[in-house]
Amino acid sequence: MPDADLDRAVSAGAWGSYLHSGQICMTAGRHLVHESIADEYVARLAAHADALPVGDPHTQPVALGPLIDAGQRDKVHALVTATVDGGARLAAGGRYEELFYRPTVLDRVATTAPAYANEVFGPVAPVVRFADEDEAVALAAASELGLSLGILTGDAMRGLALAERIPTGIVHINDQTVNDEAVAPFGGVRDSGTGARAGGSGNIDAFTDLRWITMRGTIAQYPF
Repeated sequence: MPDADLDRAVSAGAWGSYLHSGQICMTAGRHLVHESIADEYVARLAAHADALPVGDPHTQPVALGPLIDAGQRDKVHALVTATVDGGARLAAGGRYEELFYRPTVLDRVATTAPAYANEVFGPVAPVVRFADEDEAVALAAASELGLSLGILTGDAMRGLALAERIPTGIVHINDQTVNDEAVAPFGGVRDSGTGARAGGSGNIDAFTDLRWITMRGTIAQYPF
């Protein structure tokens, strides 16, 4: 949102997209940013991405390790390349050595672009702009998936009101999407699962969607 602490938002966004090279089901695969701050957000996120070390974590201190195999690397690169060919701007990354893919930022991405419309499972952050809350809700809700949502804002209660309009199994207000706790319900809606796994009788689980919501007054800080 336009009132978010931009430095912390960029750090959280980088962590949510690049942790474990994006190979997490909760990875932030879409960055929806208000148009008034989008240019600065992209510039700072690209600077973060360019500064992150990538390599073998067994031999050197790095932020990102390898992708799982060559097939996944090629899939990630094909999605990035097709998105750039379709008109998106490559602000950072978009290249690799062996299985080590650079953290990537794609700007001015169309909602039909391959890196936005598909799950990438790689270190790729597609950025899409929105003009107001209604458009942000429409963009976030226009998906067959609904696992984890992060809302970054200067007003936590505003974030909670937005979360109530967007169907996901997990939502973190003023935090990024990659969070998991053994004691909390975990699961998504729509094609992201069959509901939260939180114990209880089978019939209740089958007919109930549990939602895990966390709230912070300020955006969490991350090493990225």
